[in-house]
Amino acid sequence: MAENEGAGNQPVALDIDTLEASIEKSRMQRRRSARISGILYPLAVVLGVLAAWEAGTRLLGVPTFLLPPPSAVAGSLRANASLLLFHGWVTTIEIVLGFVLSIAIGIPLALAIFLWPIFSRSILPLLISSQAMPKVAVAPLLLVWFGFGLLPKVLIAFLIAFFPIVISTAVGLSTIEPEKIYLARSMGFGSVATFCKIRLPNALPEIFGGLKISITLAVVGAVVGEFVGGDAGLGYLLMVANGSMDTQLLFAGIIALTILGVALFLVVELAERLAIPRHIIAGDNATHLS
Repeated sequence: MAENEGAGNQPVALDIDTLEASIEKSRMQRRRSARISGILYPLAVVLGVLAAWEAGTRLLGVPTFLLPPPSAVAGSLRANASLLLFHGWVTTIEIVLGFVLSIAIGIPLALAIFLWPIFSRSILPLLISSQAMPKVAVAPLLLVWFGFGLLPKVLIAFLIAFFPIVISTAVGLSTIEPEKIYLARSMGFGSVATFCKIRLPNALPEIFGGLKISITLAVVGAVVGEFVGGDAGLGYLLMVANGSMDTQLLFAGIIALTILGVALFLVVELAERLAIPRHIIAGDNATHLS
């Protein structure tokens, strides 16, 4: 009789396993379709805009020096590929160094703001007010102090990029459910262990949000530095193309800067996926459910 009951329960267990496998398979399919649509839809929009741009410039007879068609811009990209790669590499170095410097200073500064209220009340208002100062106005002063080399561009990229890291890190460290802290204390965690195992992992999504904003602002900072006093880099190339009325090269440089910014953003996003995969998966699942 027991054997019959066991035999009767077995199909139920198999049905539950089959249902779970089906749900997981459906979830994977939704993720895959969401990723594909996330690529195909923007690509379709870009292709549509390029087709309308090409047709409009040719049908209306727009002069090339005013608005070159995409085919002419693509030709300029091919013809100046080596030039764009050289200047793009210079700009990449400036962006990465400014971004790394903003992390090296921004995160410890945010930690100090979080740990010491007196320091926070003294420094945070100055940091916020400093963002009202246009960095373009500071760039000539940095050139006077440090010359026309790499350092002024890195410093300008840092000045523009570090503020989101400070704010996002400070907010991420502050916003945590009290229950998690109480649980850590009840488990005998000290202050350092609570910070490393509870508070810092909880703040990582906010920190990476600030990093993704920061890397895009670092691109802007490097280009601003090259505009003001550069002798190399994509910003400098844009100035040269503008001075010679080479609109095709101007568009090619803008496209190269866009590709560079998107590539660096994706690198930071990949680091986020590696550091907090559960958070990314939870966000993807929430998106699919909505």
